This record gives sequence, structure tokens and C-alpha cells, in this order.
Amino acid sequence: MPESPDVAGLVVSPEVADALERDLPVVALESTIIAHGLPRPRNLQVARELEDLVRAGGAVPATIAVLDGVAHVGLEEAELERVAADPQMRKLGYRDLAPAAATKSSGATTVSGTAFLAARAGIRVFATGGLGGVHRGWADSWDESADLALLARTRITVVCAGVKSILDVPATLQRLETLNVAVAGYRTDTFPGFYLHSSGEPVDWTLTGPQEVAAVMRAQDALDGPPAALVLANPVPKELQLDPDLHDRVLAEALAAAERQGVTGQATTPFLLDHLVRATGGASLEANLAAVRGNVRLAAEIAACWAAGTR
Repeated sequence: MPESPDVAGLVVSPEVADALERDLPVVALESTIIAHGLPRPRNLQVARELEDLVRAGGAVPATIAVLDGVAHVGLEEAELERVAADPQMRKLGYRDLAPAAATKSSGATTVSGTAFLAARAGIRVFATGGLGGVHRGWADSWDESADLALLARTRITVVCAGVKSILDVPATLQRLETLNVAVAGYRTDTFPGFYLHSSGEPVDWTLTGPQEVAAVMRAQDALDGPPAALVLANPVPKELQLDPDLHDRVLAEALAAAERQGVTGQATTPFLLDHLVRATGGASLEANLAAVRGNVRLAAEIAACWAAGTR
């Protein structure tokens, strides 16, 4: 696979490189959901499905991962299969990219790793499930996802279903405001709750169509301020959300279990998410996937509007 001549340190797939050169729409996709978020073999099926959804929307998918220390923007089929099948795939945020490169390690990229690499390659739109954020009990632990600080210095539009509902949503929104990261709801005036249509927290801005989102992106460039992301919060449809009462009950049980077992730090999020999947009989996973599919479809529409304005 040829390395893109204008992006040192990255290998950009021929399809993605061609699309970027011709100002065609491109949507970045993270790989953590493939390597760590779903059971095998469904993870590979979902990875292909998400790429197909991007193509159906008229855009080129750029799934991002690090293989043998090399960052890949856009994966060939064999590379996608490797990410899905290799149990040794690490989880790589932005801070892990340099050590992974130096040690020739392989890993799936999180939101922060994906956003950084996508922006380095010249991709402006990124679709994911939910962002990381400020953790519950943050006043004692100071535990906050690296996603937030990275988005404060990266010019990219992230289409997501809010932040994971296991987090402290009000504190996360306050932190994004402090970091000057623009947050807008897509056809909603409340911030989505990841598995839930709404977290109940208000958003300051509501955007109603992909053309309007692209217009905000162009306004960001025209202002030429510090590079920061646009977080577009796209709620999972009400008919596809996790039952709110079930969500609240199971989450309370998960939090209590984590406290009893002394689960802290980086182990907290996977512990809580795994508990939700098992205690809801997989319903939380289906709500997660419904949100991701909607975000990917919308991201393709936004990328098309963005590309049309750059040609």
C-alpha cells in the first residue's frame, strides 16, 4: 500500500487518498468498536456494515487503526479482518500513538487517537458512538477522558450520540464549554444519553440539517481561531433506545458492583459497559449499535455537504 506523499508517518489507503485529493466526501471511523466493543464474529460484520453505510451515503469510509506501529487511515479487507480477529490488539488513544510507533505495536484507535489521525490526514468528519468524558466521582479521582482535551485542539466534526451514560454528563458538558469545544444537538435541544434519546441536559445550539452543520464548519475556518472540534450530538431514535427505567436500574446496580469490587481508574468504563450488556440481555449493545448506525449515516451526509462546498 503506498504511503500518502503529503502526510508523513501515515499510510493512507489508495481509495481514501484519491478521495481526499479530489475533495470527495470522506468519513473517519474508529476501530475500537471492532477490536474491543463487540464479540467475534459480529465485530467484523458490523465493521463492514458501517463502511457500507458510509458508501451508501455517497462518501468514502476511512476506518483507522495502527498496524505494526504504522498508522493506517483507511483499511483494506485483510487489515479490517486482522483488527477484528487479533486478540492482542491494544486500545490506542492519542497518547499511545508514539509508543506504539516506536515499539511497532498494533492497536485499535479510540476517539482521541482516531480524531488526531483523521485530522492529520485531512479528514474533517468523524462518526463514532459516544464520547468519553468526565467520570462520576471526578472531584475525588480527577478522572477525565483524554477525548475532551484532544478535541479542544483538533479541527474535526465528531458525530456522536453524546457521551457514555455511565459518565457524569453535566460535568462533561461543563468541561467541553471550558475547553471551547462547540456542542450542538442535531434536531434536538437536549443532549443525547448514548443508550437513551435524551440525557435531560440542555444544549445551547440546535442544528437541523447537514447543510447547516457544514456551514458551521466553514464558519469555524473563517474565524480562524484556535483549532477545536465541533461535537454534533445526534440522539438514538426513541423507538430504538434502551428502556430508560431498565437503564437507570441496571446502571445503579453496575455502579454499586464496581464500588463493592474496588474497580477504579481505566477499568471502570469496561466494567460498567460489560455489566450493562449482560444485565440487559444485550439490549444496551443493540441501542449502542443503533446509535452508531445513525451517526454514520448522518456523518456521510455532512461530509457530502462539506465536500460540495470545498470544490
